[in-house]
Amino acid sequence: MREIQVSAVTEAIAELCIEANYELSSDMKAVFEQAKETEEGPLGRQILEQLEENLQIAKTDRIPICQDTGMAVVFVEIGQDVHLAGGSLEEAIHAGVRKGYTEGYLRKSVVKDPIYRENTKDNTPAVIHYSIVPGDKVTVTVAPKGFGSENMSRIFMLKPADGIEGVKDAVMTAVRDAGPNACPPMVVGVGIGGTFEKCAYLAKKALTLPADSHSEIPYVRELEAELLQKINGLGIGPGGLGGTKTALAVNILTYPTHIAGLPVAVNICCHVNRHATRIL
Repeated sequence: MREIQVSAVTEAIAELCIEANYELSSDMKAVFEQAKETEEGPLGRQILEQLEENLQIAKTDRIPICQDTGMAVVFVEIGQDVHLAGGSLEEAIHAGVRKGYTEGYLRKSVVKDPIYRENTKDNTPAVIHYSIVPGDKVTVTVAPKGFGSENMSRIFMLKPADGIEGVKDAVMTAVRDAGPNACPPMVVGVGIGGTFEKCAYLAKKALTLPADSHSEIPYVRELEAELLQKINGLGIGPGGLGGTKTALAVNILTYPTHIAGLPVAVNICCHVNRHATRIL
């Protein structure tokens, strides 16, 4: 049994909050560069060059890429052979978000109550997803989610008879309706299967996958490629001003589901698609 102090989790999360908000991850750099090289529209290329300049300024000057530094979404994979000591893990996670958003001068965007809207002034609480996995390590991924794109996300409770064509229609409907509001070029996370809440989790988790990766399931891999091509054929383009690069990637996760259902969730993220990971 390996022991990890929760204070180490706090420090890691604080650093990850700043890292994710200041600098594009390596996988996003790869797909962004590819988009810049292959965008066919002059205006689209100009927008991508401006976005690239903004990314470089944020990295060099150590300032946020975007003014909306998001609500902190934290995925924690806990090895079953780990003993977490020194206090509450959940409190340690919130403390890390508090520390990162304060020390990194990141905008505090969380309100205590969805109706009464009083700001918590430290961007807590975070949204936390736990999973127990084999091993003696803890893997922490921080994915700050801005709400320009989050507000464009959808869940569709399809019928089994809708099949894969229904899934395609659902994803295209979500992206088409989002239009310029999700700050394209976007990354599209899709969750298929499970239940109402499970498919939403899968769609969110899909956004943390390497954007330049593909599913190991043949039909899912083909679906990712087909949807990316169709989305880029919509003409929405960078900044919503037209072009051939509306999306940088489509990542899909699936899960077994009930005989009577076909849940599909679409979680859209802007061109930054912030996420950073640390293994303790």
